[in-house]
Amino acid sequence: MKNQTTFEPRTFGVIGAGPVGCIVAAFLAKGGYDVALCDVIPDLVAPAADRGVIIEGAETLTQRVTQTCTSVDELAGMDCDVIFITVKANALPLIVSAIEDFHREGMVVVSWQNGIDTELEIAGVLGKNASMRAVVNYGCGLAGPAHVKMAFHHPPHFIQELDPGARDAAVAIAGALTRGGLETRHTDQIVSMVWRKSIMNASMNPVCAVTGLTMAQAMNDPIIFKIVDALVKECIQVARANEIPLGWEYYTHAMEYMGHAGDHKPSMLMDIENRRRTEIDFINGKFVEYGDRAGIPTPYNATLRSLVKGLESKF
Repeated sequence: MKNQTTFEPRTFGVIGAGPVGCIVAAFLAKGGYDVALCDVIPDLVAPAADRGVIIEGAETLTQRVTQTCTSVDELAGMDCDVIFITVKANALPLIVSAIEDFHREGMVVVSWQNGIDTELEIAGVLGKNASMRAVVNYGCGLAGPAHVKMAFHHPPHFIQELDPGARDAAVAIAGALTRGGLETRHTDQIVSMVWRKSIMNASMNPVCAVTGLTMAQAMNDPIIFKIVDALVKECIQVARANEIPLGWEYYTHAMEYMGHAGDHKPSMLMDIENRRRTEIDFINGKFVEYGDRAGIPTPYNATLRSLVKGLESKF
């Protein structure tokens, strides 16, 4: 990697023109950086460099990016300092394999995604020195190509390197995001943060995906609420059995946070509605995996994973 004390990223690639990717691309461009937004669906990225990315709701912004492309291979010509991966975790193997073909020393790849162990998928191919993980605290959906409805935004966001030697690079990337208006901080607690967020995702996303309910509807239905509650408690057991620090107050925090989520469709429900594969394996599937590792039964996670996969089988 470049000399970490002088790492000054100027050129960014963002893979995925869904709502999460559009937001990070727009705010980086607002900060004055060169940004390439990449997606395999041409219609999704087409407006981003011309009209610009439109963000409405918790944040309001219209911002053009430097360029767009429809293949990861095209990012090779931009010589990116940093690449953010914002697509569903199930696409990681193909994307990281494509990046490997043009990856160079000093290029950083950040998992800006939901799910557990996504950063390890990157590090397994590109090495720990080039891999970072972020935790993102906003909810969003696409109103149209490069047009995002931002339901909520609870900054700051967090980033951490996998290799301690890349710490200064992670700090520099956090600074670039913050400069554009997407406040981000460096942390040394990213694993705990990922699990704290993933427990809520595992408890809410598949329930909404299977029932078709919004988050508020699920939390306010007394029968469905019992399933959400059971999932939270099961996931907490798995985390603690694997020595993942959550904090003694985590259960109360999670229930309060989800209780104020509002009438919002989580991404897994939107995936099912749009007949797309979900990232269930990196969410509930990981709790099943880590439960098996620690000898903790996970019947609720296993059942919800099976139900979502059953829905996917019809696509």
